[in-house]
Amino acid sequence: MTFTHDLIVIGAGPAGLAAAATGADLGLRTLLLDEQPRAGGQIYRNVTVATRRLHGLLGADYSRGGSLAESVVVTGAEVRHDTLVWDVSPDLVVTGSRGGQSFQVRAPQLVVATGAMERASPLPGWTLPGVLNAGAAQIALKSGGLVPEGRVVVTGAGPLLLLVACQLLEAGVELAGLVETAPAANRRTALRHLPAALHAPSYFAKGLRMIVRLRRAGVPWYTGATELEVTGTDRATGLAFDVGGRRLHLAANTVLLHHGVIPNTQLSRLLRVDHRWSNSQLAWHVVADEFGQTSLSGLRVAGDGVAIAGARAAEAGGALAALGAAHSIGRLSPTERDRLAAPHQKVLRGECAVRPFLDALYRPPPYILAPADETIVCRCEEVSAGRIREMARLGCQGPNQTKFFSRCGMGPCQGRVCGNIVTQLLAAELAKPPHAVGAYRIRAPIKPIPVGSLANLQEMADSVVAKPHESTMAKSSE
Repeated sequence: MTFTHDLIVIGAGPAGLAAAATGADLGLRTLLLDEQPRAGGQIYRNVTVATRRLHGLLGADYSRGGSLAESVVVTGAEVRHDTLVWDVSPDLVVTGSRGGQSFQVRAPQLVVATGAMERASPLPGWTLPGVLNAGAAQIALKSGGLVPEGRVVVTGAGPLLLLVACQLLEAGVELAGLVETAPAANRRTALRHLPAALHAPSYFAKGLRMIVRLRRAGVPWYTGATELEVTGTDRATGLAFDVGGRRLHLAANTVLLHHGVIPNTQLSRLLRVDHRWSNSQLAWHVVADEFGQTSLSGLRVAGDGVAIAGARAAEAGGALAALGAAHSIGRLSPTERDRLAAPHQKVLRGECAVRPFLDALYRPPPYILAPADETIVCRCEEVSAGRIREMARLGCQGPNQTKFFSRCGMGPCQGRVCGNIVTQLLAAELAKPPHAVGAYRIRAPIKPIPVGSLANLQEMADSVVAKPHESTMAKSSE
């Protein structure tokens, strides 16, 4: 298939928007593809149409996304929203579906900016109705100004936990409690990284403001909680936990869980590029250079899809990926690229300075990373942690063999939710490091699509030379 564009960007969050705006501004024929109806990704979701009240609730960090989305419009980049990208071939042919119509496009440079996803929080009762990820509650707030009814308990570890609690509080939600699970030992570990983190004082100022807001509101706040269990039979009725040698229970209509975010690596896994296991973020990271270039020529990954660093860092990473793309196809000399890259690299260094501190401070507790045997880890197929450990004892050496024998990871989410936990469970049971155990092998379509989309693509075969990624029909192997 011949090239239809110079640069294709997948994902319209901060990294994707910055990449598309930078590429188009440099004169590249740029196409931005995004699954959502509007630009913004998860962090800036619906920012272009949000009400003034919602902007007030979500704060200045959220409103920043409006100007970023506008920059793409100004540069004239081609944008296709409501578009599901379900396959990318090794020669960078992108296959997507929009409005029931399948299509294929191709460029010599492709930037994947699919962002992050929340880490799974497998604990007893987490599959009950009334239990959500904290990020899901935030999405509902951004999308339609919706908030949970009744009393809400927020539990877990990470900066987003405090942010969501403050936003819900501002929206009038009754917070029954904030239950933090980060072990006390995390603080001692984090202190080693404090000097470097002080180079990003805005993070500490923002954190202090959130703490003050929650304290002034009188929200019950518990730290170092263990033995968490969502109570209820047909739906959640509250959260039980141990703290300070006591067993407590907070009655609630909704329980929000959060234990940090991890890179969304489905597309990079599909394309078999190099990944490494991060012991600090307990997640897979794409191996990429400072301009996002991966081990597959022309494929660049930017933003939180590489490693978790936040929205400002993602924006800088997206711009750098576009500069690398422009240089690669001869639109920028090395000198021009480096000159334009310098301010983005400075931003990136500043934003990344605080990450080791935050990663250490909010490291999830052991019972989240290695849940009890009876705890469900694969929600789609209802596979328990004990079943995964049994697979290891039976001889399964990695997630793909485990999938074959237990169906874990074969549901609609295709292992997005359970993947990291399964890797860590197997690694512990097999006494191997996670990188030796590996991850699920991803195949197209990377998300469920109607059969009609496949049929429609076949009908296009006469006019489109490229075929779907060969892995679509590949045989399962470890």
